[in-house]
Amino acid sequence: MSGCIFCRIASKEVPSTIVWEDERAVAFRDANPKAPLHVLVVPRQHIVDLRAAAEEDEPLLGHLMWVAAQVAKQEGVSETGFRVVVNAGPNAGQSVDHLHVHLLGGRALGWPPG
Repeated sequence: MSGCIFCRIASKEVPSTIVWEDERAVAFRDANPKAPLHVLVVPRQHIVDLRAAAEEDEPLLGHLMWVAAQVAKQEGVSETGFRVVVNAGPNAGQSVDHLHVHLLGGRALGWPPG
């Protein structure tokens, strides 16, 4: 999707602070962080949201979670704890129509969220 900001970040058309990348995913710092560590993990493949994921996307979905855990280790929040959040649709707070995982950490996170 040529107009998708996350696709453009993943292809490096738009600058961002990338902290992880491989052939399937890119992780970059959120431009409007909600915690000391706020990284977005996105698939390079354009999928609108979790509801649009197909059965054949199951390995990719697991990979996004694995990447989030690797970035948490890399960023030093794995031992103290972190949160991963996936929003699907406007009522959940999704503002970019590209599947993404929020990795939050670096402070105590309250419950319930939002």
